[in-house]
Amino acid sequence: MAASASTSARAEQADRVLVITRVFDAPRALVFKAWTDPVHLMRWKGPRGFTTTSFTRALTPGGAWRSCMRRDDTGEELWQSGVYREIVPPERLVFTYAWDQDDGSRGPETLVTITFAEHGGRTTMTFRQALFDTAESRDGHQGGWTSSFERLDEYLASL
Repeated sequence: MAASASTSARAEQADRVLVITRVFDAPRALVFKAWTDPVHLMRWKGPRGFTTTSFTRALTPGGAWRSCMRRDDTGEELWQSGVYREIVPPERLVFTYAWDQDDGSRGPETLVTITFAEHGGRTTMTFRQALFDTAESRDGHQGGWTSSFERLDEYLASL
């Protein structure tokens, strides 16, 4: 019975993990820089229909980051923030992620882990974000990140 409960708990947790793998036709150092340099990040971060208007960061382990995405059609601002946990250029980036709530509090926090592997001038990026409160929250983030990564692909191609 305990094994069944443990298996069920693991399956439930897996439903709250987001993993996206993308291959970019760009060198690993450039893809890593697109994630860590505000000049680059503000050009692609956010799904279509949103513009990143602010991105500040202290790019050191324990350093904070904060970002604002503006909804293009309404002007609504959506803020998110976190703390860098691990920075291994150009291989790995780990940080916490939470949305700022309307009352000024922080929403549920997730951990984002991104690895970058280069193969013949192309970069395989594996993005993992966990644990979400619900599978629905995970699915919403999947749509947003997928759109953002399409924008990243287009941005990298323009460089």
